[in-house]
Amino acid sequence: MLLLVLWTLTALIIHTETLPTPWLVFQRIATELGGGDLLHHCLITLGRVGGAFILAMAVGSAIGLYMGLHETADRFFDPWLLLMLNLPALVVIILCYLWIGLNEAAAVLAVALNKIPNVAVTLREGAKALDRDLLEMARCYRLSRSTTLKAVIWPQLTPFVAAAARSGLALVWKIVLVVELLGRSNGVGFQLHLYFQLFDVSGILAYSLAFIVIIWGIEQGLIRPWERRVNRWRDA
Repeated sequence: MLLLVLWTLTALIIHTETLPTPWLVFQRIATELGGGDLLHHCLITLGRVGGAFILAMAVGSAIGLYMGLHETADRFFDPWLLLMLNLPALVVIILCYLWIGLNEAAAVLAVALNKIPNVAVTLREGAKALDRDLLEMARCYRLSRSTTLKAVIWPQLTPFVAAAARSGLALVWKIVLVVELLGRSNGVGFQLHLYFQLFDVSGILAYSLAFIVIIWGIEQGLIRPWERRVNRWRDA
């Protein structure tokens, strides 16, 4: 509400096309929804976000867990993680497009490669923080690897997985927009680039707000309830 009040007052004071009022942007959202364009491009972007997010979380979690549990692997992969963390996302996107082509595989892979190092670092720290006494107990009772992972390691890692997922979702969709702007012919990023060329601020804000609401809905409706459920044992 505070944001809407500040936005409205600023727009009324400036009174230029560079900052339309909230109701003009909401009207534009309704128009784009009525025509079907907003939903079409948002769903395409959401599909890319979902694919890149799942790939990054799966690969990054596996690498991070392995590094956290094996000191030799940690020493080997650490310089590579440092390299990837400092490699600009734009460079990765351009190289993927040049090497793979202007296709969906390159788009999703470019986004995932930018997120995997962040997930790996977070999960590595989580693995290093595991209770070693519990791991030793699992070995003494000769628990299988799958049982140890499910009953001993995974419950302790859930806060780190949740942190990586929450930050990852926000980062992934921002990178997806850059990917779409540079090499795709649809999606929210493509529409933002189009409206930028037309100097259509209402269109830019309409698509931005619409997708922010979608990501916020995923955060509130999926990630946070899952985090509360898997961490319920800590409050017991």
